[in-house]
Amino acid sequence: PGGGPGLAMRTVEDLLGIPINYFLQVDFSAFARFIDEIKGVKVYIQEPMTVSIIGSNKHVNLEPGWVTLPGDIALAYARSRNTAGDDFDRSDRQQQIIMAIRERILSFDMLPTLVLKAPTLYKTISDGIHTNLSLAQIIRLAWLAQQIPEENIKLTAIGKSEVIAGKSPDDEDIY
Repeated sequence: PGGGPGLAMRTVEDLLGIPINYFLQVDFSAFARFIDEIKGVKVYIQEPMTVSIIGSNKHVNLEPGWVTLPGDIALAYARSRNTAGDDFDRSDRQQQIIMAIRERILSFDMLPTLVLKAPTLYKTISDGIHTNLSLAQIIRLAWLAQQIPEENIKLTAIGKSEVIAGKSPDDEDIY
């Protein structure tokens, strides 16, 4: 009570001064299952890196270049902090994955199929999705989102130049 999505919505409202009416929270397994449902995401790996698959002792080496990642590896890639830019690189990779999901769905014209399968797909992954949106609203949002040209999508993230490095009371590195 007083925390979770409601607190996040109020915090963003206070910060930006605009109302936040809806939230969507997707857990790791639902995210990975959705990526698998769309047959992976194609991303460009900038530098060699090793990612760890959640829930296993499996590690995957990724080499620079274009690659199509299945759900578990896409999740590990998006969550990894094992690069020189730490959390800043991770933020960029998360945006890269989001845009790769969009590209995958649009380039293979998957949206009509996903909409037809939405009730079954939603039932399959709904245990990992928490939202105040109805399934009908999610479908309408997906149809609207596909109409936005990619050049009209602006991606931003906090970079190293916008923060000050410091230490927490228990001597952890913080920004």
